[in-house]
Amino acid sequence: MYKTMNYAETVNYLFNVTPVFEHIGAAAYKEGLDNTIALDNHFGNPHRKYKTIHIAGTNGKGSCSHTLASILQKEGYKIGLYTSPHLVDFRERIRVNGKCISEERVIKFVEEERHFFEPLHPSFFELTTALAFKYFEEQEVEIAIIEVGLGGRLDCTNIINPILSVITNISLDHTQFLGHTLAAIAGEKAGIIKSGVPVVIGETVSETRPVFERKAKENGAPITFAEDDAKREVLSCHSLEDGSIGYDTLHFGNLRGELGGEYQERNTNTILCAVLQLMRMGIIRHEESVRDGIANVCETTGLMGRWQKLQSSPLVICDTGHNAGGWTYLSQQIKRQHCDTCRIVFGMVDDKDIDTVMNMLPHTATYYFTQAQCKRAIPSDVVAEKASHHNLNGKTFATVAEAYEAALSDAHADDFVFVGGSSYIVADLLVYLKDKENKTEK
Repeated sequence: MYKTMNYAETVNYLFNVTPVFEHIGAAAYKEGLDNTIALDNHFGNPHRKYKTIHIAGTNGKGSCSHTLASILQKEGYKIGLYTSPHLVDFRERIRVNGKCISEERVIKFVEEERHFFEPLHPSFFELTTALAFKYFEEQEVEIAIIEVGLGGRLDCTNIINPILSVITNISLDHTQFLGHTLAAIAGEKAGIIKSGVPVVIGETVSETRPVFERKAKENGAPITFAEDDAKREVLSCHSLEDGSIGYDTLHFGNLRGELGGEYQERNTNTILCAVLQLMRMGIIRHEESVRDGIANVCETTGLMGRWQKLQSSPLVICDTGHNAGGWTYLSQQIKRQHCDTCRIVFGMVDDKDIDTVMNMLPHTATYYFTQAQCKRAIPSDVVAEKASHHNLNGKTFATVAEAYEAALSDAHADDFVFVGGSSYIVADLLVYLKDKENKTEK
């Protein structure tokens, strides 16, 4: 007999009994789909009971997944949403119509199924994917948006046969698993392109476009390149006073996008091209669903950490951008902020190209170097040492909470405080702020 566990103990069990990529990196990566297929067969192939949309890419997967989910919810569908990683609570990974899976269902899954899955020694992501697919069947969702965990070809989500595939973009990330060239990484992500299933590609470069074209041709998959002039939906965009973005679009007129990061222009262009495909299928019928869904992503789906405004005076923003591709846009947006002093709470994990990111950071900012509470976090003193070689100066802090409070304490009303460098830095901050809020309410 197994000991009965509460929710906290159950999540702790999942994180400690299974290899977790977020915690230990490469050691948690399992190549191949054997475990996934065994779990899927055990649960009766639940993903075949509803339609799916599959989303891969180096950056922008989360924003695109949540926005499409929001649009489809506004259209009236019951929508499952599977994304990773979570920021505050494990349950964020698995949502139905924006509502997280219940604590009780997570507990029940582990209690009832551990006798089966423990001998398999699945990874954390393999097990979480099985739970998500099963839960979506139980909840009788009509469409599930499934975000790829890592790569595509061998990712455990790749057992689905979607109605639409989306690949946002390609940049050098997770090279130890996916390859050391853009073409190699594109090849892995192109693995989600299925026979006869339309695919939308958000952004390409000269090395990646032929890879996608070849794979689509091999599979007879209609392919749309969202960046092509003839297909481009976003004609122009501009910042609005409330921090959102106004878009002038080809087919939808003027739209307001709730997500404020400048990189969202490219995501939105990709999303709208995907929307047009879904309209051709008769899945989306009302333009108002598109308008409302894009304008209310966070409230509708619970999305956090995308150029998220935490307070106004001083302005505090956090963002989960965590690699060179994401920081290409973040760094420019930070540099354009009108403020007296820019204060950056910064840390990264050990499989990212920290030197390339640091080359983009503003030299005039004041830095608060820190580390997330995960095993892959680069120690704050190492971050500071690397930063010194890029003429970036600041103090070190053992925790994100300490760094954040120091930045706030130093800041004046007209300063700008940015918190990021890693999803886990943002996660630690949001957990800290939630705990702080709960203590205040008590």
